[in-house]
Amino acid sequence: MQSFFRPQPGQRLGILGDDMGKLTTHVLDTATGRPGGGIAIDLYRISMNDRASLKTVTTNADGRCDGPLLEGAAFEVGQYEMIFHVGGYFNKQDGPLAAPPFLDEIVVRFGISDATEHYHVPLLVSPYSYSTYRGS
Repeated sequence: MQSFFRPQPGQRLGILGDDMGKLTTHVLDTATGRPGGGIAIDLYRISMNDRASLKTVTTNADGRCDGPLLEGAAFEVGQYEMIFHVGGYFNKQDGPLAAPPFLDEIVVRFGISDATEHYHVPLLVSPYSYSTYRGS
């Protein structure tokens, strides 16, 4: 008989106190092939029907954040949401887009199932499309 262990939100999984997990992101402008610098990102923790704001960061010139979005004790098993504010970025890059822009705020909701691992959630974006994945 096989048994499955399902961690509860807020539970840390680790061996002998190994709590090295973290959450990172970066943005790549696929229309130009360059990093998406100056993009605001809001991070939320989702619990039931509630959404708690954890932080707001802005990507640097390399399209990355200056540090992990979450790490240490703040990095827990659970559901999270990042909102990437790309509308203003594309208006600055390419001049005014259609009003309203096709993409303005991109919401990426994802789950953390092991708080000892590195979760990298990048955004590849153009004014008319985007994709994301779990990277390393």
